[in-house]
Amino acid sequence: MLLSGCLGICKDELQTAIELSLQESHNAQEEEREFHRALEASAEENAARMKRKRCEAQSEMCSPADWTRQDDWPVGIRNVGNTCWFSAVIQSLFHLPVFRRLVLNYQLSERILEKCKSHSRNIAFMQELRCLFALMVGSTRRFVDPSAAVELLREAFRTSEAQQDVSEFSHKLLDWLEDAFQLAAKDKQQNPMVQLFYGTFVTERRHEGNTLCNIEQFGQYPLQVNGFNNLDECLEGAMVEKEIESLHSDHIVTSGRERWFKKLPPVLTFELSRFEFNTQLGRPEKIHKKLEFPQIIYMDRYLHKNIEQTHERRGEVKKMKEQLAVLQQKLECYKNYGSGPTKYPLADMLQFVLEFATTKPTSVSPAEDLRPAASSPTPASHPLIAQDKESTTGLVSSVSSCQRTPIYKPFTQCRHPVDCPPHPAPHSITEEELHFVKTCLQRWRTEVENDINELKASIDRLTQMLEGMYSHNSLCQVPYRLHAVLVHEGQASAGHYWAYIYDHANKRWMKYNDISITESSWEELERDSFGGMTNASAYCLMYIDDRLPHLITEDTDNETGQVLHGLDSLPPILRRYVQEDNRWFQQELSEWEEQFCQTATPQGESTASAFREAPEHEAEQKSEEQQQEVPARQQQTENEVSEVEIPNVGRIMVRADADGYNEEVGRFYSAFHEEYSRLYELSQEETTPQEDARLQHALVYFFQNKAPKRIIERTLLEQFTDRNLSFDERYRQITNSLLMMTVLSALSQQWHDDYRLFRTVFVYLLTGLEHYQNGKMREALIYLTHAYESNATLLGNGEKRGVDQSLIAVYRRKCLTALNESASRLFSSGEESKVEEGVTIMNEAVIPCLHLMSHDLSLSQEDREAMESIRSHWCCCLGQDMDDSLQVKLGEFLPRVLDGSAEAVVLKDPPKVHDNQAHDLCSRLAAVMESIHNTTIVIVK
Repeated sequence: MLLSGCLGICKDELQTAIELSLQESHNAQEEEREFHRALEASAEENAARMKRKRCEAQSEMCSPADWTRQDDWPVGIRNVGNTCWFSAVIQSLFHLPVFRRLVLNYQLSERILEKCKSHSRNIAFMQELRCLFALMVGSTRRFVDPSAAVELLREAFRTSEAQQDVSEFSHKLLDWLEDAFQLAAKDKQQNPMVQLFYGTFVTERRHEGNTLCNIEQFGQYPLQVNGFNNLDECLEGAMVEKEIESLHSDHIVTSGRERWFKKLPPVLTFELSRFEFNTQLGRPEKIHKKLEFPQIIYMDRYLHKNIEQTHERRGEVKKMKEQLAVLQQKLECYKNYGSGPTKYPLADMLQFVLEFATTKPTSVSPAEDLRPAASSPTPASHPLIAQDKESTTGLVSSVSSCQRTPIYKPFTQCRHPVDCPPHPAPHSITEEELHFVKTCLQRWRTEVENDINELKASIDRLTQMLEGMYSHNSLCQVPYRLHAVLVHEGQASAGHYWAYIYDHANKRWMKYNDISITESSWEELERDSFGGMTNASAYCLMYIDDRLPHLITEDTDNETGQVLHGLDSLPPILRRYVQEDNRWFQQELSEWEEQFCQTATPQGESTASAFREAPEHEAEQKSEEQQQEVPARQQQTENEVSEVEIPNVGRIMVRADADGYNEEVGRFYSAFHEEYSRLYELSQEETTPQEDARLQHALVYFFQNKAPKRIIERTLLEQFTDRNLSFDERYRQITNSLLMMTVLSALSQQWHDDYRLFRTVFVYLLTGLEHYQNGKMREALIYLTHAYESNATLLGNGEKRGVDQSLIAVYRRKCLTALNESASRLFSSGEESKVEEGVTIMNEAVIPCLHLMSHDLSLSQEDREAMESIRSHWCCCLGQDMDDSLQVKLGEFLPRVLDGSAEAVVLKDPPKVHDNQAHDLCSRLAAVMESIHNTTIVIVK
């Protein structure tokens, strides 16, 4: 009885437990169904939103294929109105697998949701972020629309259109994520966002012999850019503050503060402070200074546990830097010697004195030297023959004791070389004096050169020791790898953001610029992120702990261990959501295609049909020709349309009489063929710069660039027409038939436009070089800049479409540098008229050229260095003492020098020039290049 009673009680309890379990299961299923309905509604809303954007998308992309994602290529994020900041940050976080898993698997129970109604905005944002991440994983769209998540954030920022700061948005985003995950966490230390992004540092302050410590938490660590050259210097500056003297004590006491990282987060983010307020101009300005950062940084030297070792090495570094400063100061004295405002290298000065002393003495006063023999110069004095130059490194043994022949420099001298005066020389010097001077100068110059070499060697040795000071194995145990770089292009008040993100799986850098995603390289990242070259620079650096592989490990199947890709990596509910959105997208594409077909013009349809049928027709015609041989000439009745074979031309349909076509028309086609062959052979020949065959005939240009055969034949036929045969009915029939055979489209017009542009580029280059030769740098720069830009367009279609780009770049750079130096001298003079002239040169020539160069992705290193030199020069002017009026003028055009996107700057069009015959153009180019290079001809491809 007792046993049966116990069994009854156990059965009752078991039945109750089963009922409770079923009820909980029913509640869970109901909760899942509710969430699924919400996701379906969100998918419909997202599809409708994308549909509303269709008209806008059509203006950017011409076909549905441009909307569709290609294979597993990353998905972009649409810019829905100044939201590039959102795209840059979200892409950086999404492509961190550990963070992506946390977001996709975020889930709150019904009980927690009931308790946390006050956090509804954060929960709504997390739901939108989950949906956005799910679409970025498995969508068939090339890009997704983030409007729902962005609208929630904009409400928090209390703005609708203003462009947000990446730093401000990142802080707000981390706060929301931390709050959202805190709802399911027991305490703050178990919050996944805190564990992933937050660390701690300890602040130690020495005051009156005591050390005070304070531990603080940090998420994104701010770093100053001004005054530092690389990321390690920024961190050193942020960790150590300079000691100061206490003002609240009777005796002198020093105090200072140091920061040390106590605990580093797995994801370490640095904010680079690139904005500062200019008190003189009363507005914020962007700091364009160059700041380098590595792909891997070792954080050991900044950890509190290594404080003693780091202190010891910092002391050594301080001593070595002091020694290095002394050595560099000594070397500077050798490089810039003299007591006046203008200084020169000491070794060169000794060499110049040596050359003066060894120049042949003259007893005639310079004012009385009329040089009667100048009218008949000897061959040895001709500028094209006198090529032997004295070596600047050789000593007096290589210097002739006779009168030196003057060297003609066409761009620094305006007169003929025979009018140039001789070099200065002593009026009289004895052999004994000359020997004494030569001996002393040779010995002094040798001593100076030895001292300079010793200083350089010592500087190099100290520099290497400094670079390796923290390379010891004990300080290379905490590596952090660069994961993402957020770049800002523009000025302080406006600009554009994009991100470079490292693809850990494929070991490559990717560029994420809204909906545009392209493969990149470390070199491109350096160019856009370091700063100092253009108005683009890194604004935020995201490093990850290289010792934690789970940060970048993709999801794997629990049973097979294989990596999950696409929809397989999503939770079931999100997978259904993405599948539903993909179905909507396919429906969108079908509607678009249907709408496009309805709006297509009948002419467009017939044209497209003709192009589709043409290959089939040609294939049938070839097949018939293979089966049946067509006779050379067929007998036709009068006015009968039939096929006629023209020698060396081919078969065409013509209307002919019984006699076929007459001999004059046949000779016409024979000449046509001969000219065609001649031009083709000419295009294959190696020509000299004086006879660039492309300038002689358009067909040579077409042949070298492999233009379609129909375009070549039509062009030659139009240019080869004999008007004397225009009365012949059969000639007109054949001509019209050939013209019909070579139906041309917009492609033909593009080829002819390219050729005209090629000749224009050549004329601009030639005119620019001639102005350069005559010292007209401003006019030369305008012509050369236009030649460079137009030539870049041509070269984008083929390497033989234009001229050698490096030739244009060399002389554009020389003109730009010379003009900038001229503008600087005029501006520094302080005279109102000269200052205005200098500002005009900057505004009309230098700044427009800089803006065009800053947007050239293929710019050479020499051009980039020239740009950086120009910008650095004007930045240095800010620290100089000058009148307030000059300071104001400098403040007006300096931002335009530094920032290529500050405002639209247009380089004025060059004056129209006459397009001469090909022979004249080549001869002029040969002449100007011979003059520039004395005797050397530079080949123009």
